[in-house]
Amino acid sequence: MFARGAAVALVQPQWGQVRNMATLKDITRRLKSIKNIQKITKSMKMVSAAKYARAERELKPARVYGTGALSLYEKAEIKAPEDKKKHLLIGVSSDRGLCGAIHTSIAKTLKNEITNLSNAGKEVMVVGVGDKIRGLLQRTHSNYFLVTFKEVGRRPPSFGDASAIALELLNSGFEFDQGSVIYNRFRSVISYKTDEKPIFSFETVAGSESLSIYDDIDADVLRNYQEFTLANILYYSLKESTTSEQSARMTAMDNASKNASEMIDKLTLTFNRTRQAVITKELIEIISGAAALD
Repeated sequence: MFARGAAVALVQPQWGQVRNMATLKDITRRLKSIKNIQKITKSMKMVSAAKYARAERELKPARVYGTGALSLYEKAEIKAPEDKKKHLLIGVSSDRGLCGAIHTSIAKTLKNEITNLSNAGKEVMVVGVGDKIRGLLQRTHSNYFLVTFKEVGRRPPSFGDASAIALELLNSGFEFDQGSVIYNRFRSVISYKTDEKPIFSFETVAGSESLSIYDDIDADVLRNYQEFTLANILYYSLKESTTSEQSARMTAMDNASKNASEMIDKLTLTFNRTRQAVITKELIEIISGAAALD
């Protein structure tokens, strides 16, 4: 019996040593993984900072398109009649993530608008600009999608992109009466706001009573202006959303890098403590063995 007990006493420290060594190896592997992730987040932050600087420079002249396009609606006080039932919602996002809740806010606003308009008896259709908005609404609101656009956000948006989207909408076959463009409006580097701008069909604009303040506007001129206005609003929304996205991604990557630094500090401290405990335990075993021999 004494021999069996002695065997157990000799084997037990080996189990503890193996367990501690495995723990040190796991901590080392995790430290290496987090350091690699931190390198990626820092690189993404630098890239986003460069793209953000360019997007902010291009946003200032693009805002003229948005304010100028909406001036007719405001001056002529254009509103869709209450009996008009067809409503179009355009959600502007992109194909890329890792930028916080910037796409989720657009999806949430679209869901609320769809619910409110459907309860009011409106026929609602959704246009998704960017693959992220399609992915967020595909499971619950796929039947509302009219058309979706991909390859958004990989390059800075241009007026040609907005014109292509506007042309596709006009040729989609859905004769909407009014609609809204929902996008993220840039406010500062750390702040954005989900906003929306109205759009109207040619029939709604032509049937407005206040349009008579403008003289000599024939149908062709008004139709061309309406198509140009739709492209302008889309271009303005794309520029605002791109700037908001790049600033949000830059902030998110900065926060991720800081969190990685905190995790590295904690794991380094845990690694040092565990290694010190293993060394101390081995020294105690050596000293105890030497004392037993004496």
